[in-house]
Amino acid sequence: MILYSLCCEKEHAFDSWFRDSAAYDQQKARGLVACPVCGSTQVEKRLMAPALGAGARKREVEPAPASEPAVVERGVPEKLAILSEKEQALRAMLRAVREQVVRNSDYVGEEFATLARQMHEGEVEQRSIYGEASSEEVRALIEDEIEVMPLPSLPDERN
Repeated sequence: MILYSLCCEKEHAFDSWFRDSAAYDQQKARGLVACPVCGSTQVEKRLMAPALGAGARKREVEPAPASEPAVVERGVPEKLAILSEKEQALRAMLRAVREQVVRNSDYVGEEFATLARQMHEGEVEQRSIYGEASSEEVRALIEDEIEVMPLPSLPDERN
């Protein structure tokens, strides 16, 4: 078995296992390798780090007998997408909100709660900021009626 890091035309990165490189080539040629996010079959291999040190611990495993791939009755395979169109639209909206905030605000890191409080109390000039705060700091800001909200992040941004 071989693990490939793959990427679709929309830059969605994902990994997939194949029996060998020939199996990948055959499945890709038949349009069976698809992005799990958007369903695109325009997929390419990405640069991968080698599995160092795995050879010493490698066990001999009897390969499973190869089965015939499922026959696709239509000329073009259906797109496989993990996310529905609504979920994709929601992610796009959240990504746009995040990009708007980042583009039009100053990142203040862990000073967020202190600086937000100082702005609220008129000690420093008001401006748009974003940063990090603990749940206790956020709770205290809300109790003091200082408006804060979480900045949405998506799972694919943490990979």
